[in-house]
Amino acid sequence: MLIVEYELKKNKSLVPDSIQSKINLTLKKIESRQILSNELNEKINNFVKIIDLIDSSLEHKDSDEFSKNSSFIITHLNVWYGAKQALFDINIDLPKNEVIAVIGPSGCGKSTFLKTLNRINDTIPIFKAKGRILLDGEYDIYKLKSINNRYDKIELSTLRTKVGMIFQQPNPFPMTISKNVVYGPKIKGIKNKAILNEILEKSLKDAGLWGEVKDNLKALGTSLSGGQQQRLCIARAIANQPEVLLMDEPTSALDPIASKKIEDLIIKLKEHYTIIMVTHSMQQAQRISDKTAFFYQGSLIEYGNTKQVFEKPKQKETKEYISGKFG
Repeated sequence: MLIVEYELKKNKSLVPDSIQSKINLTLKKIESRQILSNELNEKINNFVKIIDLIDSSLEHKDSDEFSKNSSFIITHLNVWYGAKQALFDINIDLPKNEVIAVIGPSGCGKSTFLKTLNRINDTIPIFKAKGRILLDGEYDIYKLKSINNRYDKIELSTLRTKVGMIFQQPNPFPMTISKNVVYGPKIKGIKNKAILNEILEKSLKDAGLWGEVKDNLKALGTSLSGGQQQRLCIARAIANQPEVLLMDEPTSALDPIASKKIEDLIIKLKEHYTIIMVTHSMQQAQRISDKTAFFYQGSLIEYGNTKQVFEKPKQKETKEYISGKFG
């Protein structure tokens, strides 16, 4: 009896008045009869479970509301390469349609973190991950299914379509510019030439490359300059209609002019995509990112609005890193 009263007091604000009245009536009947049989104890335990379910369901609504604005919700992520642990208990929410810069010294786990988000690291035999990564606040990417509907599943290939990857070194396929861009849509089964041409033009325009290559689409993608090749790779990713673009130091191999074009492009792209970008450039992070995550020795040390992280860091390690004391 005391257990029930305690649970009801704890959850009273969450239970509608109509249900509360029925509960109070039931409690009075139980108290008046003073039945202490095993059968009643079982009913009381079930009663407490119902109260907990009401509590959980209301909390879940709050969680759903929260997840609508998140591309990824990551909880207790730990990663190993064999016996060596690379990431330690990472908890972070990555919002939609923002640029999130991931910074930190070499070897701190930045690229490992990025590559867990579309499971590219799965190809490494000694790689192991524990924890939960939710795409759109719903799909557990390691179980490849919805947390809300066990029958709603997602293929690994679909995950990698939704979460595109741009690498440090531009890696266009050894084929024409047009074939590079429409490669993904063709793999997905699109054969209509008019639709493919529409995808080609839109993707190259979104990547800021159409004006430079529209008259030479049959040229090899590898014949372009480094900056153009990187924008071609971005166009190739965009053609798959992703939700998220992962970028692993996308400008580190480029000259300042090409880097500026990529930075300007990233700012425009966030209108339609979430962009999670590893960078070694503190200036670049400050110029184009909305939020910054600082990693050190495999741990997430600080995460917040970029202006706050750089101007008023909360952690000593963050302050020392951005001031150049190590790195």
